[in-house]
Amino acid sequence: MDDKKNEIAQKNIDISKNISFSKKSRFAVLNFNENPNVGVFCRANDDVVFVRKALTKKVKSKIVEVLETKLVELSIADATIVGSLMAFNSTGVVVTDFVDIKAIKIIENEGFNVCVINDKLNAAGNDILVNDYGCLVHPDMKQTSIDKIKNVFGVPVYRGTIADLNTVGMAAVVTNKGILCHPKTSDEEKHVLEKVFDVPVMIGTVNHGSPVIGSGLVANTKGAIIGSLTTGIEMGRIEEALGFL
Repeated sequence: MDDKKNEIAQKNIDISKNISFSKKSRFAVLNFNENPNVGVFCRANDDVVFVRKALTKKVKSKIVEVLETKLVELSIADATIVGSLMAFNSTGVVVTDFVDIKAIKIIENEGFNVCVINDKLNAAGNDILVNDYGCLVHPDMKQTSIDKIKNVFGVPVYRGTIADLNTVGMAAVVTNKGILCHPKTSDEEKHVLEKVFDVPVMIGTVNHGSPVIGSGLVANTKGAIIGSLTTGIEMGRIEEALGFL
């Protein structure tokens, strides 16, 4: 009897190991040149990931492996914070107005329509949250900017907040499968997010308690790049919210 119990226990351990390995393959816990705020330097959809220049080959290889996308190095007006300066879905890219022609050409070469946003709120990655079903923008964004954004993304665009924060692109991360947002997101805001993005909404944190989800997480429907300070509990929340279970 004891031998049988030991055999069953060992099988459970082996199964647990296999499940754990499968889950981990969807994630990469990384920092970019010793900085865990990966979302500031990177943006992704299901086909391409734009990243800051000067990352190591090992880090770039891991990004490609986990997200299963083409990797394109980019700098915007010599800035490395490409995640804060651009937002995109499968159709188009919105980028800050101090972008240079070279960067625009690089983006267009990946098959995107490009909208250069001429607005005082021009940090597109901070102020815009978008997937292939909808878009939420900073509540003070100009209507002329919103009209251009709607055209390039090909989805409805709404003004709104997340946890009363105007910088909606940093307060959450959304894919075509789910959204993880700031832990103080209100029930009313959650309801709006579900309607805008047509995906389930969950709250959480990254990088050992940071509520600014967009700073420490980059994701698509296939995987996620997670800041190196993120805890196991936070990773479990990310996994559930973005539909990896």
